[in-house]
Amino acid sequence: MATQDEQVTAGNGKRGFAAMDKETQRLIASKGGQAAHQKGTAHEFTPEEARRAGQKGGEVVSRDREHMAEIGRKGGESRQTARGGSRQGAKPEANEPGEPG
Repeated sequence: MATQDEQVTAGNGKRGFAAMDKETQRLIASKGGQAAHQKGTAHEFTPEEARRAGQKGGEVVSRDREHMAEIGRKGGESRQTARGGSRQGAKPEANEPGEPG
């Protein structure tokens, strides 16, 4: 009969925490966070620390030009859909006489 370790590693080659499904990992991590808060050793970000961390993340993401281009395309498509446009490169129709704009 296979040991528990052998059973865990047989399927995906991972062991321990990495071999667990995401929901189980999340549950265990949550308990660790709760224990740290109860013990008083959990780190809580100040608004300035959080701002700087977000800024650093944004800097890293923005270095990936291909990723940024994809984000821009998705935003443009979303905006076009919201405006009711369906053709790429379509020019806006002229306003009827008497209409503003």
